[in-house]
Amino acid sequence: MLVLTAQRVLAAHQEAKQLEAELRQLITAMAPALLAQPGIGPVSAAQLLISWSHPGRFRSEAAFAMLAGAAPVQASSGQVVRHRLNRGGDRQLNRALHTIVMLRQVHHEPTRAYTSRRISQGKSQREIRRCLKRTVARQLYRLLERIATNQAGRSSSSSRATARSRRSGVGR
Repeated sequence: MLVLTAQRVLAAHQEAKQLEAELRQLITAMAPALLAQPGIGPVSAAQLLISWSHPGRFRSEAAFAMLAGAAPVQASSGQVVRHRLNRGGDRQLNRALHTIVMLRQVHHEPTRAYTSRRISQGKSQREIRRCLKRTVARQLYRLLERIATNQAGRSSSSSRATARSRRSGVGR
């Protein structure tokens, strides 16, 4: 019984590695700049692309942050003014942002410097993560929009070139 369980675990691990490699190929074909960002692997990149969907879906980076659950919400009481994260929105996208932020806090030097600076200012880890999630959501929204704009520019220029070649009789 134990041997069968071990074999299933090994098979599942192999399948996960294979699927991750396939995801990496798809993401590289669609948005290679995503994988170049610190803390973003193929699974997080795929979730970002799925949630973002297409250019124009969100009117602003604030709307994207609201969907991601990374928009600040007032949580003040009495004389204490503070914020918390919006608990609504796409939980899978929020999880991807959380993973990215956690990886950056450990492996990305500018994020580590930011974290230590905010700790010295008296902020809690939870408040720091909230700020980082919002910042990462803003950066990724801008990156996804820029990628889409560049791809649209390339496809429209190639379609114009194709139309020109059809009019001139090239390729007949």
